[in-house]
Amino acid sequence: MSQEHKIPLASFFKQVKSSESGLSSVEAEERINEFGSNQLHVQKKTPEFVKFLHQFKNFFAILLIIGGALAFLAENLDPGQGNLYIAFALLCVVLLNATFTYLQERQSEKILESFNKMLPVMVNVIRENKEQRIDAKKIVPGDVVMLNEGDRVSADCRLIEHTQLKVDMSSLTGESEPQLRHLECTHENILESRNMVFSGTLVQSGHGKAVVYATGMETQIGNIVQLTKETEEIDSPIRTELNIFIKIISTIAIILGVVFFIISVATGKSGIGSLIFAIGIIVANVPEGLLPTVTLALTMASKRMAKKNALIKNLESVETLGSTTVICTDKTGTLTQNRISVNTIIVNQNEYAAWDQQSLNEKGILRACEIMSLCNNAHLTNEGFTGDPTETALLVYVNRINSVNNYADRVRVFEKPFDSATKRMITVHQLPEQELLLASLKGAPEIVLSRCDRILLEDKIVAFDEIRKKQTLTSYQRLARRGERVLALAYRETETHDLIEENFIFVGLVGMLDPHRPEVPEALEKCRKAGVKVIMITGDYGLTAEAIGRQIGLATGQCRIIRGDELKIMEDETLINALQSPEIIFARTTPIQKLRIVKALQSMGEIVTVTGDGVNDAPALKNADMGVAMGLIGTEVAKEASNMILLDDNFATIVDAIEEGRTIFDNIKKFIAYILTSNIPEILPFIAFVLFDLPLPLTVVLILAIDLGTDILPALGLGAESAESDVMNRPPRSRNERLLTRNLLLMSYGIVGMIQAAAGFFTYFVILFNGGWQWGEELAFTDPLYRTAITGFFASIIICQVANVIICRTRRQSLLNMNLFSNHLLLIGIATELVLLGLITYIPVFNLFFGTAPLQAWHFLLSIPFAIFILVGDEIRRTFIRKNNPFVLKWLNW
Repeated sequence: MSQEHKIPLASFFKQVKSSESGLSSVEAEERINEFGSNQLHVQKKTPEFVKFLHQFKNFFAILLIIGGALAFLAENLDPGQGNLYIAFALLCVVLLNATFTYLQERQSEKILESFNKMLPVMVNVIRENKEQRIDAKKIVPGDVVMLNEGDRVSADCRLIEHTQLKVDMSSLTGESEPQLRHLECTHENILESRNMVFSGTLVQSGHGKAVVYATGMETQIGNIVQLTKETEEIDSPIRTELNIFIKIISTIAIILGVVFFIISVATGKSGIGSLIFAIGIIVANVPEGLLPTVTLALTMASKRMAKKNALIKNLESVETLGSTTVICTDKTGTLTQNRISVNTIIVNQNEYAAWDQQSLNEKGILRACEIMSLCNNAHLTNEGFTGDPTETALLVYVNRINSVNNYADRVRVFEKPFDSATKRMITVHQLPEQELLLASLKGAPEIVLSRCDRILLEDKIVAFDEIRKKQTLTSYQRLARRGERVLALAYRETETHDLIEENFIFVGLVGMLDPHRPEVPEALEKCRKAGVKVIMITGDYGLTAEAIGRQIGLATGQCRIIRGDELKIMEDETLINALQSPEIIFARTTPIQKLRIVKALQSMGEIVTVTGDGVNDAPALKNADMGVAMGLIGTEVAKEASNMILLDDNFATIVDAIEEGRTIFDNIKKFIAYILTSNIPEILPFIAFVLFDLPLPLTVVLILAIDLGTDILPALGLGAESAESDVMNRPPRSRNERLLTRNLLLMSYGIVGMIQAAAGFFTYFVILFNGGWQWGEELAFTDPLYRTAITGFFASIIICQVANVIICRTRRQSLLNMNLFSNHLLLIGIATELVLLGLITYIPVFNLFFGTAPLQAWHFLLSIPFAIFILVGDEIRRTFIRKNNPFVLKWLNW
């Protein structure tokens, strides 16, 4: 463990080979060569075109590229058969999908780059025994740096001088309140020792001088960068599902293509004809429009979420929220309002609400206000009070009773600052026109009480006996159980600055509260009903965290509280057992511990959403299945590492987003069922072409017209479908629940797809036989009868797909109970589908491109009974599902 904060200052100077006068320019140049520049090396640069090319290595892209290449080959071997259009269409699909993926991944690269924004550009140092302003990248170990209010610290340093220096460590340690620095070691942990300042933290007030001992990647923030670099990114559940889906569908396509190519050649067909046939089988099996449809559906969902103050950075993360089984949340600002204020005052052993005017009649209230004002480093500016949030809250309260300007004539002559070791602050002031000095004490009640032997009651100083102390402790515990942060106030008169910390006069207690957000309890109840576990992970103290947890309903029974020091010595197996507790809160945790909790949950099979706002949260945010950063108080690093940013820092917004995520998974499943259904009437014509020597009932160009034309908008309409009524009353979907299930394939391929194929073949043969065609007769590609027949097959698929998109709107709910006109995008999709059918059927230019011919009105009527059968049959299926029929639930519940 690092010892820089513990060793004597003389030994520290010897260790860094420096002195208070700093380095010479020659020494600094030598150390730049030895230690390197003061930069965070985030990652090795990869050319953008290489990153783009990586998008073409997935199985789906390779399959379509091969299909396009085969189409080009077929065009060269037998020109004029339309294979050139097929090749271009397939390659355009691959390019479109790759572009979407590349743009999404480009966002994630900003995660590590954003760390460098935490470092200053220029910094003041002492070199050649005089102050100079240099580039922060040139800082080296041994440099003496100057720290002033508003500066961002450039490296890890040890203080050698300071005046009222207060540093905001929240971005690094999660500490909610800036703390005064000290020249001596105050804690075993280097991050909590007040004699140190660290790279990336902010000087809030005061000034000082410090010696650098670590730069660049050797700093504490550098360690977090390294941890973030080593943290593997987790594929979103929807990406995992899509990869599985693509592999299954592509495998089916390849097997069918190869098998029927062999069969085609074996039955005496030409090699080129068999090749074109194999391309047709592959194209018919692969839903080319799926990935663009998924991306567009997720985009629409992310826009809906933005209106609810949830900004989605990675589109796939929308669905991840719906899969969430555990939320690991911060407390301050997320569950609470981050607006600390005085809530309770206890003087003369009487308790008053802060706004209670009756407290003004208490004789000890002015003395309490005097202590709160003097023992305080916040101050009043033209813009209001600034400083530590707790101390600011005290001044706001004082100012309502007695203007803080009334205490401006007191001159501070001594201060013992507050820190986590002593848990108290003491100031000594010279009172106007008095020889005695006034010492004011505020701090943790148990510390203050131990230093008091008298108490102020009704302006009289009496003995602070055990009975009165016990009564005071009871009041303290009562406030603490309400979630209030309690400070005790005391004073004494003294003649010297060398104050002995005893014989103080106890005045009273102040209870402060950061109120919880009013909407959080309802949101937590929603989580409970939805089967989502919520775990609080905070840098705050356990008692405060538990009290807030009980107020909001996070802790309702035997809640387990685990502190950071306990977690540090806890074995992984013990941690996993602890995480199985129904209610659990982690307090005083470190960044590595937060990451450890997330990984432990993931090892248990949980899908974890994590909230965070500081640099220290970046590894956990990145490793989580879903990282959620605070938009109001979050650092840039946290925002870049996250998948979602809460624009209002509100926990309830996460719950709304989970509902949206669950809905989008349902909707993706719905439009996958819709898109896959048309595969069967697209595949069977090619199989019939080989096995029964028929004129090919459907061409590849018309298949692409379905997959990339008529199916896209109705599928998007399904992606915009509203949530079903029970979406937040069921448990999260299992990791084992696939997008592509046996039942979905059975419904899409085995039932609805077969009905569509039957409609297509029925229309096809009726048109052929009505036109005088006889079985076994060959028809030219340009024959008007052939073109009319394939147009009829195409039209039958479209008409049945209209029925199919209607039944896909709901998986359980009856269509009779739905507003069929509520989904405007779906209605537009159906209308567009029918318009495209009309264009392809009747417009000469489209006839030429797609090889179609105009249909007569009665041709369309041939497939209507099949469409009605689809509507009625699925309504019957849903009825049996709602009645929990075992057979239907087992085989037909997709």
